Amino acid sequence: MEEELKCPVCGSLFREPIILPCSHNVCLPCARTIAVQTPDGEQHLPPPLLLSRGAAAAAPPPDQDAAAGATCGGAGASTAGGLGGGAAGGGDHADKLSLYSETDSGYGSYTPSLKSPNGVRVLPMVPAPPGSSAAAARGAACSSLCSSSSSITCPQCHRSASLDHRGLRGFQRNRLLEGIVQRYQQSRGVAAGASAAPAVAICQLCDRTPPEPAATLCEQCDVLYCATCQLKCHPSRGPFAKHRLVQPPPPPAPPEATPASAGTSTAPSAGGCRSPGGAGASAPRKFPTCPEHEMENYSMYCVSCRSPVCYLCLEEGRHGKHEVKPLGATWKQHKAQLSQALNGVSDKAKEAKEFLVQLKNILQQIQENGLDYEACLVAQCDALVDALTRQKAKLLTKVTKEREHKLKMVWDQINHCTLKLRQSTGLMEYCLEVIKEDDPSGFLQISDALIKRVQVSQEQWVKGALEPKVSAEFDLTLDSEPLLQAIHQLDFVQMKLPPVPLLQLEKCCTRNNSVTLAWRTPPFTHSPADGYILELDDGDGGQFREVYVGKETLCTIDGLHFNSTYNARVKAFNSSGVGPYSKTVVLQTSDVAWFTFDPNSGHRDIILSNDNQTATCSSYDDRVVLGTAAFSKGVHYWELHVDRYDNHPDPAFGVARASVVKDMMLGKDDKAWAMYVDNNRSWFMHCNSHTNRTEGGVCKGATVGVLLDLNKHTLTFFINGQQQGPTAFSHVDGVFMPALSLNRNVQVTLHTGLEVPTNLGRPKLSGN
Repeated sequence: MEEELKCPVCGSLFREPIILPCSHNVCLPCARTIAVQTPDGEQHLPPPLLLSRGAAAAAPPPDQDAAAGATCGGAGASTAGGLGGGAAGGGDHADKLSLYSETDSGYGSYTPSLKSPNGVRVLPMVPAPPGSSAAAARGAACSSLCSSSSSITCPQCHRSASLDHRGLRGFQRNRLLEGIVQRYQQSRGVAAGASAAPAVAICQLCDRTPPEPAATLCEQCDVLYCATCQLKCHPSRGPFAKHRLVQPPPPPAPPEATPASAGTSTAPSAGGCRSPGGAGASAPRKFPTCPEHEMENYSMYCVSCRSPVCYLCLEEGRHGKHEVKPLGATWKQHKAQLSQALNGVSDKAKEAKEFLVQLKNILQQIQENGLDYEACLVAQCDALVDALTRQKAKLLTKVTKEREHKLKMVWDQINHCTLKLRQSTGLMEYCLEVIKEDDPSGFLQISDALIKRVQVSQEQWVKGALEPKVSAEFDLTLDSEPLLQAIHQLDFVQMKLPPVPLLQLEKCCTRNNSVTLAWRTPPFTHSPADGYILELDDGDGGQFREVYVGKETLCTIDGLHFNSTYNARVKAFNSSGVGPYSKTVVLQTSDVAWFTFDPNSGHRDIILSNDNQTATCSSYDDRVVLGTAAFSKGVHYWELHVDRYDNHPDPAFGVARASVVKDMMLGKDDKAWAMYVDNNRSWFMHCNSHTNRTEGGVCKGATVGVLLDLNKHTLTFFINGQQQGPTAFSHVDGVFMPALSLNRNVQVTLHTGLEVPTNLGRPKLSGN
């Protein structure tokens, strides 16, 4: 709450807060520092002399700074908001003069261009002319200000308001806020301003060091003057003649430290505002009186000006013709309004607290889920490494087997070739020795056998026998490129099913025999849905069936049964599969059917009007038009009023399939069940078969009723509330639409949304 009790200019707790026209509050001493002159008055002022924060703090000596600290324009003027105008400069004292203009207080359009660092306009100081004293300069400033119009800009919303002849005292003092500040200070154990309160009341305009004791206090200006400064700056003439000068109040004694605050010493900030007499927070609160009639208490509340007034304001002042209310009653009313508004804020604050708890829970969940996902990622990567290691071992085994196979093949071939070579070499050496012998007979005895052996030995060295059976190269190539690409493309993908869709019940509705459903995806969803599947039962508690599959989150289903209760549910799907169902919503269609003639299904000669509720024809031949509703179960009743009936035509009323022939009388084909009637009698007709002629026809103003009972599968007709003949058709089953055939001599108007009448007359006997 402390932020609500701080002045937006000085940043300290409010001292003598006043209410600006924009409803914001500001300290009265701070208001003097941000009061500005309008451009008309500003052209007479010398260039402003703005002191920086450091210069303002260093300008006065320590003793003068203590005296200047009694007002907001002193040391406090250079704190918090960084306001201009020195600690004890002439601009601060000139601000304390009463400013007036001929305009009433109200919002102005003038926005000052000179602003302090916090965006607040500060009244420029008037430097003393050469050779003149500072007091004389302030007197000149006083005269200039009193002859000029002035305004004040709100430091929060930056809206400007003009000052009237009363100056800043024209704004109401927020005594309620002041009391709350005092109670807050007391509860904190702080004696506001006690440590900086001077021993005696001193003049606030003196340039002497130290300042002279104050001799008078102007109640309107709320400024303390010594005798010299009062004569120079506040003469008892001109606009100051009506100001009331009183003795300055004695400064209060510093309050004794309470046990709660004995161990703590809290000094007010340098920017804190002080009351003119240095009164502390424990000073008694003044009883609120009218600022225009000082001896009168508030008794009424002006609704037009939104301010409390006294009875003299109503009799003599500008509130005489305004709307006023009793102060007590208005007080209670506004308190009730504030309490009601606070209830709403309290509810929002409760929601905000719950939301903060939710956010903190989300933070904890994020931490936990983050650790879980990190552990899962490490486990998955470790599993990939393990799988790669196992595959590596398998591949190494294959290489080892291939190497051993090749080595065995080569060693076998070496051994075989070595053996054959040894045999061939021995045979060769033996044959050479035989050839060396000189005995022909002995040679011939063995020559044939040796020749055969040599030939056989030669034949053993066939083609390919001296070629290696295996290659030294390994015909194994490891294709690692797809795996490398897969590793590089390894990333987080959608691995979860979509969440449960949330039905938006405020958008779900029924109209006639159609239902509209809306849903949405829950917030903070990391598994988005590719589409949705909407399911609806048959209106009789039967099995659900799919009625919509797509990406939209709003769907309307038409052509349902009237007076039926449907259950609907929706689920989402993505590449991972189908998510769970939402909650089931129950929808009730209309009890009775509301429909019109369908311009799209009627013959081109049919003429519709009255929002497609009145039908006639441009042809002398009978033409068919259907209704916009279709029925397959339930009991339905509608009426047709004969608006025009000329030359005894034969209009036909009934029901038909959507594919009925539309260029001839209703009932001549097998797609329609009808009653056609003239001015004397009627017939039932289906498949061009005429049955049950009944006396009694129609004329202008007659009403024909059609009762379709699909629970009993019957169709019955009525004329002027009396049943026309027996039940026209039985065993009626399927989907039917209201139908009518007529020519240009007839005009009828359709009436729907009717309850089934219970007082219909008995049937007329048929003629044959």
